Amino acid sequence: MTHPTPNFSIDLTGQTALVTGASSGLGLRFAQTLAAAGAKVALAARRVEKLEQVCREIREAGGVAEPFALDVMDAERCIAVVGEVEAALGTVTILVNNAGIPDAQRAHKMSLELIDRVLDTNLRGPFVLSCEVARRLIDQQLPGRMVNISSVGAFSYGGNGAALYSITKAAIIRMTEALAVEWARYNINVNAIAPGAFASEMMDGMLQRVGDITQAFPRKRLGDPAQLDSTLLFLVSPSSEFVTGTFVKADDGQGSR
Repeated sequence: MTHPTPNFSIDLTGQTALVTGASSGLGLRFAQTLAAAGAKVALAARRVEKLEQVCREIREAGGVAEPFALDVMDAERCIAVVGEVEAALGTVTILVNNAGIPDAQRAHKMSLELIDRVLDTNLRGPFVLSCEVARRLIDQQLPGRMVNISSVGAFSYGGNGAALYSITKAAIIRMTEALAVEWARYNINVNAIAPGAFASEMMDGMLQRVGDITQAFPRKRLGDPAQLDSTLLFLVSPSSEFVTGTFVKADDGQGSR
């Protein structure tokens, strides 16, 4: 087999991407980036009015985008939305499991309702979505790419709250590794990104609670969502055909090693 030099492409023409948590923050940027690379993008989140606004902006820039209401806590809705996206835009060949919530509480103080919400949003929903997307790809004998958004919080926990968040984000890494092995035979690549502290609505809320955390970082700054474009595009594009079951830490050296 002969490959061009360099063997690198981020052309996503003909692909259909589903991005969860796409109404703000990293998910919004992911959707815009995938559309700019040529993918037809399904933006999914609870705030449909925000999705519609983003879709209009993507279309004005020449892209293809449609909004879909989705609360990833609702497993039946997770399954249904994949079919709706397929009917509107074609079979989902790229899945970005981005939706997630923090808990910011000590484990023994969490209510059962909050425990369920964090587990369902951060882990169960992404697993259900991944399985439904994979099932359709396997049935149609199509290759696919999945990118699960973990966190550097998966690798370190200081004991001051958000234990369950750390647990679920660590589980996302393991889910990535396990599903990659199971689905490699079907040409479905599964990888993860573990971001550090990036500017977002969620981060704004955290900074209001705990103050400016950036002063403890080596470069004393938050990440800009645009700084994840290259990592995302590598993992969903033809360039990463031989890469599956791994994760990329993108944290600007914020976390210890």
